Amino acid sequence: MPVDGPFARLPQAASFTVTSTTVSDGAAWPPEQHSSGLPGGKDISPQLSWSGAPDGTKSYAVTVYDPDAPTGSGFWHWAVADIPATVTELPEGAGDDTGSHLPEGAYQLPNDARVARYIGAAPPAGHGPHRYFVVVHALDIPSTGVPADATPAVLGFTMAGHTLGRAVLTATAETPA
Repeated sequence: MPVDGPFARLPQAASFTVTSTTVSDGAAWPPEQHSSGLPGGKDISPQLSWSGAPDGTKSYAVTVYDPDAPTGSGFWHWAVADIPATVTELPEGAGDDTGSHLPEGAYQLPNDARVARYIGAAPPAGHGPHRYFVVVHALDIPSTGVPADATPAVLGFTMAGHTLGRAVLTATAETPA
């Protein structure tokens, strides 16, 4: 994890593996994973698969975060809580408005655009490349207890003391000037 990564100041956690048929680690998001406000953007969440979570994992959460957004606090694009420990994959598009492709019991929190769904990459034109940390968090609790209308930051704060492991994939995006 880079020194300026989102977990640099949090307690260390075991590493496990996340992969995607949508995007490779370090690669640029395909146009479909960009915001619908950009040409070709469709706000489609990525396919994710994970394996090797630490023993004792009782649930997962998935987050997508851009620390490079010009806000002073980054930008949360997606947050899913209470994914059962028996689930190790989310299909592409699971982060739509309905959440109907999420596993039973899992739910989406409002992102920084205040909609409970995945919202695609949309770095400001000419701002340079942005990193998108796609993270599967392995937790030692079956439910975070975070209200469905909470922010992803509240989810992160709640998870901090319950995180057994993190699987991280980093995608990138840039909007030309």
